[in-house]
Formats: sequence, structure tokens, C-alpha cells
Amino acid sequence: MNNSRKSIFIPSIADIVFLSVFLLLSFSAGKGLLADCDTGYHIRAGEFILDTFSIPKQDIFSFLSPPLYWTAHEWLSEVIMALLHRAFGMTGVVIFFSFIIAAVYYLLLRGIQTYKGNIFLTLLVVLLVVGASQIHWLARPHIFSLFLVVIWYYLLDSYQYRDKNHLYLLPLIMLLWVNLHGGFIAAFILSGIYLFYNIARLFISQGEEKADYKKKAKILGAATFACLLVSLINPYGYHILLFPFRLTSDRILMDNVLEFLSPNFHEPLIFKYLLLSAIAVLALSGKRLNLIELGLILLFTYMSLYSARYIPLFGIIAAPILTRQAEYMLQSEGRLAGFFKKRAERISPIDASAKGYLWPFAAVLAVIILAATGRVEYGFDEKIKPVAAVEFLKKERLDGNMFNSDEFGDYIIYSAYPQYKVFIDGRLDMYGSERIKEYFKVARIEAGLYDVLKKHNINWIIFDARSALSQFLIQRDDWKLIYADKVANIFLRNIPENRKLIEKYKSVRPALEEKEKEPPGS
Repeated sequence: MNNSRKSIFIPSIADIVFLSVFLLLSFSAGKGLLADCDTGYHIRAGEFILDTFSIPKQDIFSFLSPPLYWTAHEWLSEVIMALLHRAFGMTGVVIFFSFIIAAVYYLLLRGIQTYKGNIFLTLLVVLLVVGASQIHWLARPHIFSLFLVVIWYYLLDSYQYRDKNHLYLLPLIMLLWVNLHGGFIAAFILSGIYLFYNIARLFISQGEEKADYKKKAKILGAATFACLLVSLINPYGYHILLFPFRLTSDRILMDNVLEFLSPNFHEPLIFKYLLLSAIAVLALSGKRLNLIELGLILLFTYMSLYSARYIPLFGIIAAPILTRQAEYMLQSEGRLAGFFKKRAERISPIDASAKGYLWPFAAVLAVIILAATGRVEYGFDEKIKPVAAVEFLKKERLDGNMFNSDEFGDYIIYSAYPQYKVFIDGRLDMYGSERIKEYFKVARIEAGLYDVLKKHNINWIIFDARSALSQFLIQRDDWKLIYADKVANIFLRNIPENRKLIEKYKSVRPALEEKEKEPPGS
């Protein structure tokens, strides 16, 4: 009885992983979840849906006329974010996503543990995945996809290798997923790989083995087809299935938006160590990958090398495979195998004695209490976001159309919509190639800059104080600086209609020192 009581107070290895990630994000690294301002426009989109009981089919945040067609494919995530924001402010949003991210790696470790492998080895792999995945931890809808892909992957794996059939849950998950985030396409990729494997094995197997693969192929096929039908239950019907392909086929987006670019291996990315570890383990294990494992590793490695935003997905998919392969290596005798076995022998009994969810529950409760009492509070960092500049805009109420950076556009939507409507924001898939090209002509000071400003009747510009565009406009007589801080500059067109404001702020000077300015060509 006493041992049972004591075991409640012993945190499991999975509990420790949850606590480490959750507390890190809730305290010291919480602002990292607001590293970009997309969170802001998602919240306002969710509020629009709640206020109007309708999901927008056309753009509501830009001044462009006629309004662009908008596939608000993350509408359910945006409603959740809006509800959290209304009840608990931005702090509530950050804490919620901190919880979801921590739950992703808790469930990942728990899922790998069901194979009864070396606990110490499992922990090392998951920690490596956690470190590599931080590159795309943001308070945005794609976090729901990370959470759901862990569950989806586990259900498929359990059915394939252990005959645990819980595939009836997949259509229910898909009903949520297709309305939460465009990452639902990963579910079909995973299901397709498992289905293809069973069909392929069906043609080369005999007897009972053939019957088993036939049964699995039928059930997986039925589940996948059911998920396909369920995926049509969304505001955009079958068009939602085409959206991810339209997005990834847009070369302007893929080649110019930072998060779609390939990882930069000149930076200290933990991902490169995860990738090198994967290569080493697969090369040295001596155990051949089956067709499912090979397909998953090849496809998700390609995706992670193509775009840095897919690195967390690669980590989730690779972790169970790498753990199983490394476990096979430990069957041999040697110093390394002995090291891992001894560590596992020490940790496993303690982990096995842990029961309940006391520590994760206590951590979440403690953070909620601290947030409710104002000791934990989050918002966009005014040192890197145009917080003060937008307050100036709200006070002065500038007339006419703006030109803005896409990142600033997200914050303006969050802080100053509907008073101001933007030129562009984080919904670059909606704006399309032509608008993005126009944006770059101005932002990069390319030929045709003035044609774009004239076409859209731009009266004022808010842009990064360190940008080449800001330095260019400071030298011009046809634009006047009326606001400056170390984050943002605001320029007003030098025309008679703006004379009053120009005179009012004629003493404004750039806030950056010469040495802080962006070097030419950077």
C-alpha cells in the first residue's frame, strides 16, 4: 500500500520530458512561441468567425479591392485561439500551445515505450527530436498537426505490427484535423504508405501470410476511404484537398518565404545531428528496413531537407524507426551496448514504478495559477515587434493605403484591425504570386517600385527600421519620416494633403545608430 502511494509521487521518464518542454516554454522560452506575428491574425480571424457565425470566403484584412478569395483552412484552430484569447489573453494562448507541444513529445515517448525497448536509448532519441523540433515551435495552428500526426502514426503502427485495430478512430480524427490545419494531408501520406506496403506484400506472399496482408489491405483501404469522405466535411468541400498542393507548387512562395526554405546547415541546428545520427544508426544496425520504414524515412527526410518547417514531422516519424534500429544494435556485445544496457537497467525499474499523471497535472495547474495572478504574462515583444509604432498609428489615424512588411501586417491586424487594413500579411498563399512579386519590388527596391506604389495608391509606409527600404526612403524628398524607433519606421508621402502631419513630426530622426543599420546587400 505504501509503495503504491509512493509511486504516485515518482515522475516517469515521459513525465520528465513533458515537464521539461512545458516549463521551458511556459517560462524562459515562452516568447519564442510568439516569434512571428501570425498568431495575431489567427486570433482576429477566429473572433470574426465567432462574431459573425460565418467562415470567411473572402479576404477581410487587406484593403485590396475586389477582395481576394481566401481559403481559411485553419478556421477551427482560429476559433480555439480566439476563445482562449478572449478568456485568458495572449498568455493563455502561449500556455495552451506550450501544453500541446509538451504533449506531443510525451505521447511520442509513450508510444515508443510500448515496444518495451531500451528506455535510456528511447529517451536519448526523443530528446534529440525535441531539440531539433524547436525550429518550428510557434503558437500557430500547425502545432495541432504535430499532435495529431503522433496519434495517427501510433494507430497505424499498432495495427500493422501488433494487430491492435483502433482504425475506426481515424475518420473521427480526420473530421477535426481537416478543419484545424492543412497538415491533414500528412495523414493520407502515412495511410497511403502503410496501405501500399500491404498491397505489395499481398502479391508476393503465400498461405496464411497472404491472407493476413489481404485483410490488412482491405481494412486500411476502407479506413483511408472513410477518411477521404470525412475530409469533405469542411467549409470548402473538395477544394480543401487541393489546397496543400497549390501551396507547395507555388515557386514564389517556396523560394522566398523563410519557413519554406531548406534548413541552413551553417547555423547551429540540432537537426543536422539528428540527421547524421539517423544515417549512422541505419548504416550500422545491420537490420534491413521494411518497405514502410524505408518509405517513411525517405519521404520525410526529403521533406525536411526541402523545407525547414517539416523538421518536427521528420523527427516524429523517424524516432520510433531509429529507436528500433538502434535497439537491434544493442543485441551485440560491446562497450556501447553495455553502456546503454546498464543505464536502462537503472532507469527502467524506477520508470515502471511511476503511476498517474501527478507531475504534469501539478505543473499545468501551477502555471495557470501564476498566469491568473499576473506572475506569468506574455505578449508580442516590443523590442522586435512594431508594438509602439502601431500605438502611434492608432493615435494619429493615418489616411489612405499603407505599404507594410508581411510580418508587421500580422501585428497590425492583431492590434489595429478594423481601423487599418494592410497591404500584405502572413496569408501569403491567399495573396498569390503577383501580389508577392509586387511586395518584393518595393521591399527590395527593385525596378517597378514606384509603379506598385502608384497602382495601389500608397500614402504611407511602415517597415523594419533596419531594412534597405527604410534606409532608401530616408534619403528621399518625396517621403518623410514621421515616426522612428529601433523596430519600425513610418513614412508619409510628401504631398500637400499630408503637410500638417509632416510639419508636426518634422523633427523625427532615425532611431538607429549608423553601426546598427543593415549592411548593404544583406
